[in-house]
Order: sequence, then structure tokens, then C-alpha cells
Amino acid sequence: MAFGDSFMDTGNNNPLITVIKANFPPYGKHFMGGKPTGRFSNGKIIPDMIAERLGVKDYVPAYLDPSVQDNEFSTGTSFASGGCGYDPLTPKLGKVIPLSDQLDMFKEYIGKLNNIVGEEEANHIIEKSLYLISSSSNDWITYTIAPSRRLHYDVPTYSNLLVYIATNFTQDIYKLGARRIAILGTPYIGCFPLARTVGGGILRMCGEKFNEEAESFNSMLKRQIQVLGSSLPRSSLTYINYYNIVQQIIENPQQYGFEVIDRGCCGTGLAEVAILCNKLSPTCVDDSKFLFWDSVHLTEKGYSIVVDHILEDLV
Repeated sequence: MAFGDSFMDTGNNNPLITVIKANFPPYGKHFMGGKPTGRFSNGKIIPDMIAERLGVKDYVPAYLDPSVQDNEFSTGTSFASGGCGYDPLTPKLGKVIPLSDQLDMFKEYIGKLNNIVGEEEANHIIEKSLYLISSSSNDWITYTIAPSRRLHYDVPTYSNLLVYIATNFTQDIYKLGARRIAILGTPYIGCFPLARTVGGGILRMCGEKFNEEAESFNSMLKRQIQVLGSSLPRSSLTYINYYNIVQQIIENPQQYGFEVIDRGCCGTGLAEVAILCNKLSPTCVDDSKFLFWDSVHLTEKGYSIVVDHILEDLV
């Protein structure tokens, strides 16, 4: 099961009236023969790969995908929405699905599962499933552009707000039966192509302000997840250091087989993301040499390396 933002969204934004979508070419260039599904990449993303590596199924469907058959739900789904964040203002700005609604969708899912397989089997599935949460990256955009946030919070107090919401959400899904939960921190966002373009000056260096904000939040989140994990009986809570994983790749690209880490494969690679990365945007010749597909999201190869590290942490 997956909750949160575009790193986990396998197509839930498709029916929404929002610019934060990826259900058109060149997204999905290498997914099921070139099918754009709403995944923000050229192929599979984190939930798909984890399900595949664990031998569950080839990909994780979006909960709001009308083509999904009920029997597919028993092996997991994604409730995530690209553009979401822990801060309730973040999904409002993007007109996407907030975590509170994702939680309601999970409750509805449990009801459907009871009807499909029976209550006892449904409880077993809920308890044994792996839950992925990634929902903080967009909040730092909110913090940058929303005066109401900068006026009322400095970086530590805003980080504290996000951690408070993150831990509450984790407890909410625990109360519904989730036990094995992996929470991803904010990645190395200051070195993402868009952040370089916006905050890196003429040389497009890493936007260190974004990285400092991410580190502030991550250190608090890791600490609170450890505390929470010790207080929830029979729970297995894992903090995933998404920041360090991406930092390692960006600082040692050749080690991972990448040649380009400062721009995306789509268009110029400097700013294209969501509707700006579209069928009119040319793509790079060999996306296997690029860490980023657009200016924010990784290529399938990039996500595959991230998943290698996530699974190591989950062992």
C-alpha cells in the first residue's frame, strides 16, 4: 500500500482537475509498451518495483483507476496523489488529494476487501502488507511560495509541524491495522534539476537552502519514528533515508552508470515537469544515462537504485 505524493502515485491524479498530472506522453515511455498511466516517470516507480521485487505482482494499481478489478485490490494499491504533502495547504495549492482523503480511501478499501475475501482474510492482508509513505517534498515548495507559512513558521517549527502530522498519519493507519510501515524522508531536493534552475544561480549549483530544510525535517522525522515505533505494539516502523540515497547517486554518478544528473531527460531538462513535460517535449536519446526523467522525478533506472537501498533498510 502506498500513500503520499508523486513518488508513490500510480495514477490517482488522472481524474482530477489539476495541472499535476502525468497521464500523457512522454510519461510512461517504457511502461507496458509505452503507456502513460499517471506515473511520474518513464516507467515503473517505487511501489511497483517493491511489489515486483517482493514477488507480489508486476505493478501497483492506483486506487482510483476505474479499470482495476476488485480482485486486484487484495494484493495492494496506491492511494497517493502527486503534489500532496503533510501540510494541509500543500494539496490545496495543487488541487490534489490530501492525506486525510487518502486515509478515507484506505478505510473504504478495507470495506471493499472485507466484501471480497471476508473479514478474517482482509485483516490478515492488512496486517501483513507493507505500507509506504512519502509526503514531504512538496511542503518545501509550499514553504517557499506561501507567505502565510513563512510568516508563522521558521524552518525548525515548520519541520516540527510536518513531523507532527506525519506521526499522526502513521498512527492513524496503524489503528486501521497497518503494522509494517516505511516512511521516506525528504530526498536531496536542492540538487534536483528544478531546484538547481530556481535556486542554483547561473551555474545551476545545488539549491542548498532546500537541502538544509530537508535535513532539518529528516532529522526530526527519524527521531520521532524511532520513538513512535517503540510505543506501538507489534509494529515495524522504518525510516528510509531517501536524502542520503539520492545524494550518494548524485555525488557518485559513474558508480551507478549515470552520465547526467543535473537535468532531466524530458525537454531541456531544466524545468519541465507534469504538464510542461508533454508530447511536444523532445526526450534524450538514452534515458539510461539520466538519473532524472523530468526536472523532479527519477527515471525508472533511478528509482530501481533507490528501491535497492529501500529493500536493504527493510530487511
